[in-house]
Amino acid sequence: MKKRIVPVLIAVALIVITVAVGFGSGLIEKYSYSNERADLFEYFGVTGQNEAAIILGDELRPEKALVRGENYYLPLSFIKEKLDERFYYDYNEKLLIYTMPTDSVTVKLLDTGYTENGKLVPAEHALVEFEDDTVYVAVDYLRKFANFSYSEMSAPDRIQIHTEWGTKQTAAIKKNTQVRLRGGVKSEILQDVYAGDRVTVLEQLENWSKVKTEGSVIGYVENKRLEDMQEETETPVEDVALPEYSSLTKDYKINLVWNLVTNTDANANIDSYLQNTKGINTIAPTWFALSDNEGNFSSFADAAYVSSMHARGIEVWAMLDNFTNKGVDTKAVLSYTSKRKLLIDNLLSQVQNNGIDGINLDFEQIPQDAADDYIQFVRELSVACRLNGIIFSIDNYVPTGYTDHYNREEQGIVADYVVIMGYDEHWLGSSEPGSVASIDFVENGVADTVSVVPKEKVINALPFYTILWGTGEEVTSRALGMDAAQEHLASKGVSAEWDETTCQNYASYTEDNVLYQIWLEDEQSIETKLNMMKQYGIGGVAGWRLGLEKAAIWDKIEVFLQE
Repeated sequence: MKKRIVPVLIAVALIVITVAVGFGSGLIEKYSYSNERADLFEYFGVTGQNEAAIILGDELRPEKALVRGENYYLPLSFIKEKLDERFYYDYNEKLLIYTMPTDSVTVKLLDTGYTENGKLVPAEHALVEFEDDTVYVAVDYLRKFANFSYSEMSAPDRIQIHTEWGTKQTAAIKKNTQVRLRGGVKSEILQDVYAGDRVTVLEQLENWSKVKTEGSVIGYVENKRLEDMQEETETPVEDVALPEYSSLTKDYKINLVWNLVTNTDANANIDSYLQNTKGINTIAPTWFALSDNEGNFSSFADAAYVSSMHARGIEVWAMLDNFTNKGVDTKAVLSYTSKRKLLIDNLLSQVQNNGIDGINLDFEQIPQDAADDYIQFVRELSVACRLNGIIFSIDNYVPTGYTDHYNREEQGIVADYVVIMGYDEHWLGSSEPGSVASIDFVENGVADTVSVVPKEKVINALPFYTILWGTGEEVTSRALGMDAAQEHLASKGVSAEWDETTCQNYASYTEDNVLYQIWLEDEQSIETKLNMMKQYGIGGVAGWRLGLEKAAIWDKIEVFLQE
């Protein structure tokens, strides 16, 4: 009997041992540390031979840097978004331009040097590269203009950039270990770290911490491997002085009116237009208009007109537009540095030869793809005006989605005044009738503008006209001056009533099966807008256009100017 039991016991023992070994192996497998390593080239997204990853702060960016020998180059799109938006590249003439308050620094593609104050400053390597339709700029050149720190690393190539500084939590590695892709012993290894190394602690979890190594690898380390937690204050990079822009902003409120001048002879009519006005201290005659795609412009400038205005104590800010002469392609002009220079040089010559006090820039319907060209023109024109004591103002429609690319914030830095054309809520040819400038529309324009432009530089322009709408089989529209609108209603025997929504007097009537509607601009509507503007403390008022206003509105404007 015993002989039978022994084999059974042996078999059972073998089974137990097998199970135990299997169980133990499972435990070892479950809790042992994986030795599998992640591919750092894949981790950093580096696939090209001359490609380098960009880490901004603690963020791995989608853009890639370019490596040429020992030199790193950043893509222009990244530079403009994250370092300094003032870098501009002329794709036609292959120039990189950085414009400051009184000068521009230029670099030609592949040149080993740059031009500043008319002098060539040599460099040891090309400062601008072009590859795969992308402009790249050398990092060491960028540091001439922008405050940021950077460090370059290899295997794979990558560049760490910091533009913000504060405090950070750091810890020492207690014992040799690994930084892993995710929290867990089975996760792939990103980097070995050794006792005494310091890491930045980005996030502490229950058993693991998200850390960043000195090599800009971000992963996870077990909490038990960390010690000596400290809060460190980062040292900001501040060796590049930010540019200071001087302005010719007045110590009084501007009262500007546009004077529509369609030919040289029309300049003689100015005295009759001014006969019943009050308080005008600035006039903007529509003298200059782009005339071709080379940067030339037509001119109705008149030195006698300027002298006459000066005798009245009125400054002349001559207007330059891009819409009077048809067939002009704004981008075709502004996207060439040589054409912008021609335009600016000739414009300054006209201003100086005629004794003009300022330039009023009114470029409209600027396409999205010309946004950078437009704001670069604004910067360069501002330099010319600043150096020559010429006042520079820029007209903008009420901020809406389709004009966001006009960059009002930059305008407010480089220009003396930013003018809101506070009208055309509904415009001639609009498909639906409505107010030209309801109170909410105008106030939104003022509020949005002063949020990005110093309030003392903001001028809000009021409409001296309204639109008579007719809705029948189609919608018709006709612009009327203030007096003409009142006379039209009187001729129809129609009275207007105050509309609280628009803060305008509104009238309607039907004739020949056509519904006619009009939202009037008059003393009451203008006063309401001026009272709103007063609350924002802005730098002045403007009016489009001289000759369409009622004489009584000047009393309302005078009150605004004095408060």
